[in-house]
Amino acid sequence: MGKDTGFLEYKRTNNRDIPPKDRIKNFEEFHTYLDSDKRRQQAARCMNCGVPFCQSAINLGGMVTGCPLHNLIPEWNDEIYKGHDSHAFDRLHKTSNFPEFTGRVCPALCEKACMCGQNGDAVTVHDNELFLVETAYKNGYIKPMVPAIRSGKRVAVVGSGPSGLAVADELNHRGHLVEVFEREDRVGGLLMYGIPNMKLDKSVIERRRKLMEDEGVVFHTGVDVGKDKKAKELLDSFDAVVLCCGAKKARPLPVADPDKIKGVYYAVDFLTRTTKTLLECEDRTVESLKYYVTNIKSDYIDAAGKNVVIVGGGDTGNDCIGTVIRQGAKSVTALEMMPKPPVERSASNPWPEWPKVLKTDYGHEEAIYVYGEDPRVFETTVKSVTTDKKGNIKEIETVKVAFKDGKLTEVKGTEKKIKCDLLLIATGFVGCEDYAAEAFKLERGPRGTVATTSPDKYHIEGTKLFSAGDMHRGQSLVVWAIAEGRACAKEVDTYLMGYSNL
Repeated sequence: MGKDTGFLEYKRTNNRDIPPKDRIKNFEEFHTYLDSDKRRQQAARCMNCGVPFCQSAINLGGMVTGCPLHNLIPEWNDEIYKGHDSHAFDRLHKTSNFPEFTGRVCPALCEKACMCGQNGDAVTVHDNELFLVETAYKNGYIKPMVPAIRSGKRVAVVGSGPSGLAVADELNHRGHLVEVFEREDRVGGLLMYGIPNMKLDKSVIERRRKLMEDEGVVFHTGVDVGKDKKAKELLDSFDAVVLCCGAKKARPLPVADPDKIKGVYYAVDFLTRTTKTLLECEDRTVESLKYYVTNIKSDYIDAAGKNVVIVGGGDTGNDCIGTVIRQGAKSVTALEMMPKPPVERSASNPWPEWPKVLKTDYGHEEAIYVYGEDPRVFETTVKSVTTDKKGNIKEIETVKVAFKDGKLTEVKGTEKKIKCDLLLIATGFVGCEDYAAEAFKLERGPRGTVATTSPDKYHIEGTKLFSAGDMHRGQSLVVWAIAEGRACAKEVDTYLMGYSNL
């Protein structure tokens, strides 16, 4: 514990956000960082608890609280306070492969379990983590670590999302020869194309890719295993094959089929096309994007001047809100089936359980600034869709819903018409895509995930196949994907070598 009275002397201070009126002019990351002296004060607030729930990842009340990576948070907070940034990063990197990702996009399960948060404000663990990794890059603490000895074992990793990257990183450092196959033109999976640039600048992913390549990992982009490359080729050429293909099969909205109605899209497709276009622009300003779309791009999905409705209240729905605002949407409505959460914890949801409270994210804040009101409409879904003569969506009918006896039912008499020129479906995912599983003849469970020897194992019995990440556990967080990748890598290593020191 660096300073035994730190939690009493210093108040929590977050990294600052650029105001909505300025940040909606571009697609850049919008956080500004504390100077090192103020960051050390924030680290001093950590109490080095005897039982640090922040690194526990325990299931309470049906939800996990604490870090799934079991980051050694009190240890590196102590080192930050003392100014030992290199030592602090070593402790962080021991359990976390990519803190530059989680330091930007993780909802900070650690902070929800922080002892300081029981009767006050939690330690700024999330911001401290980002400070550490960016300081490490800046000061040269992060350098290529090429294994001195190679095992001669070859491993193929299919998918380069956070779980695939974690598997590859761990096994490469162990000395195995790792090749990663990615169907998109850039590595990163949903990190690259499912999370907007303002939350995770794509140069951060490219920086990590370059480091991994320098360490010996080989990346093959634009290779769709199961289509461009046969499963048998991988099985014949590699000693182990790890499937980290994600859970990208979108949950459909029965009344609005994107294949039949113009102006209806799955959110992940919308975000992907936006990011791909941005990466082709000279800069990430709104003006540059508009010029590029008008003069060059043809398959871009543009919300400019349109009444947009987003179905789904999770992180992806919020990301769509922030994106269409930057595109110049005329209006935004976000429909959520669940009831509106309370602003403060209820007595039945005590610390250190995950706080089931209303979260107003960056997209909601921007919508409030631009349109003067919160875009969210709770306990509501789409009942029907109206199109014009050309098949373009022009209006939707919503209806209130309620859960009765565990089933979702419509509330009669609550129907309402809303203008809609663009409908984005952000209702989550229902498992891995069919062709990816069928290519390897995989058995799937009720959630569309790959069946392994047991839920907490990654080996597919009787084969040289393994699976991790969303493909294995279902749609989840980046931090869980990294944790799964690390655990899976240990199983692969044991399979190849008979033991593992990972």
